[in-house]
Amino acid sequence: MLNSALRACGLAWRVIATAFCFSIFGLGGLALACVVFPAQRLFESDRSKQKHNARKTVHFCFKFFVSLMHATGVIRFHVKDKVLIERLKGQLILANHPSLIDVVVLISVIKNADCVVKAHLFKNPFMRGVIKSAGYISNDDPQELLRECEQSLKKGNNLIVFPEGTRTESQKALKFKRGAANIAIRCNAPITAFLIHMKPSTLTKGTPWYKVASLQAHFSMALASKPFNRTAYDNDSPAMQSRQLTKDLQHYFTQELNYI
Repeated sequence: MLNSALRACGLAWRVIATAFCFSIFGLGGLALACVVFPAQRLFESDRSKQKHNARKTVHFCFKFFVSLMHATGVIRFHVKDKVLIERLKGQLILANHPSLIDVVVLISVIKNADCVVKAHLFKNPFMRGVIKSAGYISNDDPQELLRECEQSLKKGNNLIVFPEGTRTESQKALKFKRGAANIAIRCNAPITAFLIHMKPSTLTKGTPWYKVASLQAHFSMALASKPFNRTAYDNDSPAMQSRQLTKDLQHYFTQELNYI
């Protein structure tokens, strides 16, 4: 009886704490867009430096948000390979996508992070100001996306892309789309793979934020145990190369995730 009561209290607390954390996240996004970023632009007229400053601010804000979720007991976080992550430059960052907060954690540990964002998020009142100020890349126009990705990588930014295109459905095998492979091939981008685990599953696709796991979730993230060695597809068309690379990436991630 006592253990059941303690579990029920823990569950209730995590629902309340989750609501608090996401409220802070939403209000923080509005504050950044309406106050912080406009103030930064007053002291810096160069658009490139404005984006750099905004991304640096987002990095530290996301770091605070992850620490807040950890401190309130919503989710426990463990990120490995921090020293190696800090040295990354000009990499195409690919990761599996089990939860809503994956990109938040990635940006919190990668200072010079850029990312490809779904077009509909540019209409989200809590996020659009942050996304536009940081200059993150919309997936709305495929040709413009490739051009912006190439420019970002050449500047030394680390470009975050989820090959699945959306969050993984619980208990289902990985299924990659060709977007990440297209970027890798057409931008000739070096690939760094991140592996993410969330146990038990929470903040998954189709699950409301308030349906938290019955036990406290643990989020772990690390670089893949072995680098992804891309096969040369010199004799194939870009479309064929993209198709094969997508298959190779999907197989690679499946093996690496099963290895852990």
